Amino acid sequence: MNEKMAMAKIRIAVLASGNGSDFQSIIDGVEAKKVNAEIVALITDNPNANALNRAKKHGIASQVIDFKSYSDRMKFDLDVKKKLDELKLDLVVLAGYMKLIKSKEWLKDYAGKMINIHPSLLPKFPGAHGQQDAFETGEKVSGYTIHFVDDSLDGGPIILQEKVDISNCKSVDEVKAKILAQEHVGLPKVVDMFSKGGFVIEEGKKGEMKRAKFVPDKQ
Repeated sequence: MNEKMAMAKIRIAVLASGNGSDFQSIIDGVEAKKVNAEIVALITDNPNANALNRAKKHGIASQVIDFKSYSDRMKFDLDVKKKLDELKLDLVVLAGYMKLIKSKEWLKDYAGKMINIHPSLLPKFPGAHGQQDAFETGEKVSGYTIHFVDDSLDGGPIILQEKVDISNCKSVDEVKAKILAQEHVGLPKVVDMFSKGGFVIEEGKKGEMKRAKFVPDKQ
C-alpha cells in the first residue's frame, strides 16, 4: 500500500434513531485519528434523536427522514437509500438504528458495505430487546455483535463479538450500560478496519452464523 492509499479516508454515514452514543464513539475515534474515516452524514428517522445534537456539535451534516410521516413503508426505505446513494459512501453504519430494512434493492446495493451493532451475543437474543432478554433469562455473560446487514433479523455474517460479564448487574439499565461501554470500544475499531482491508465470508458450523474474516490490504 503506497502512502497515498494509506492516507485515503473511507466515506461513511451513520444511521441512528436515539441517543447516538455509538455514533459518538465513532466521532471520537475519527477526531483522535484512530479511525481513518470521514463521517459524511448522520441520517435519522427520528426528529427528536439526540444524535442530531451530537452531529451539530461536531460539524457533521445531518438529515431527518421522519418515519412517522410515511404511510408507505417501502417509500421510506427508498428515500433513505436515495440519500445514501447521493453521498457516494464506502460504508454505512447502523448504530442504534431501530428500523428493520425492508427494501431488497437497498440490501442488495449495500451488501458488504453496511454494518450493524447489536447488544447481544448473536444468534442469542436478536431484535430490539437484546439486553432485557439476557437479563430476564438470567444470563451471566452477554455482550455485543457487529455484523453485516442482510435480509434477516440480526443474522448477517459476524465481524466481531465481545463478551461482557453481566453476572453482578441488578437491573436491565446496568446491563445496558455495561454492554454499551464495550460497544464504544469495538465499533470504532471495526469501522477503521474497512480502511485497511476487506472481509471474506466464511460458512459457520451447523447451526452457527456465518463469520466475516478480515483480510488486510497488502502493503
